[in-house]
Amino acid sequence: METGIELVRLAEERTIAFKEEMQEAFESGFQGHIKEDGENQWQVLPDGDFYQALRAEGAEAYEAIDADGQRVGGAIITIDSVKHHGELAFLYVKVGVQGKGTGQAIWKAIEAMHPEVEVWETCTPYFDRRNIHFYINCCGFHAIEFFNAHHRDPNMPEQFDPSDGLFVFEKRMK
Repeated sequence: METGIELVRLAEERTIAFKEEMQEAFESGFQGHIKEDGENQWQVLPDGDFYQALRAEGAEAYEAIDADGQRVGGAIITIDSVKHHGELAFLYVKVGVQGKGTGQAIWKAIEAMHPEVEVWETCTPYFDRRNIHFYINCCGFHAIEFFNAHHRDPNMPEQFDPSDGLFVFEKRMK
């Protein structure tokens, strides 16, 4: 497993490169979800979603740097210090570094950075088995809700097709 991950606050001048790396990582993971016409089933990382997460109240964006000083991924989280609640909006591992425990090391660094958080929440599409495995088996989250055409999320953006399905995960720390 990857060790020695340091989380460094995302500098404003690195935002575009950070978003592009995240997009590349997400697209790499979604290659198995291509429609017959060759198009991705989802717009993997809409700009609006990225910037909304980055600008949310309590948002923190981090680049993950390995022991050799190389950027290996990153994350955007939101912390509500009053409710002791954290939301993992995005976590990515750079293409070429995946499958080596880097994602788990990034997550452990986030948890260590925020011991005040009692409950973490995140979500992922139903078909993304890699993410479902990662959140449940590697990070200790539990599926708590499944949004779909019969159970819609009232806060979900219009571009989300509810027939696609979305798992909500939670991790209670205490």
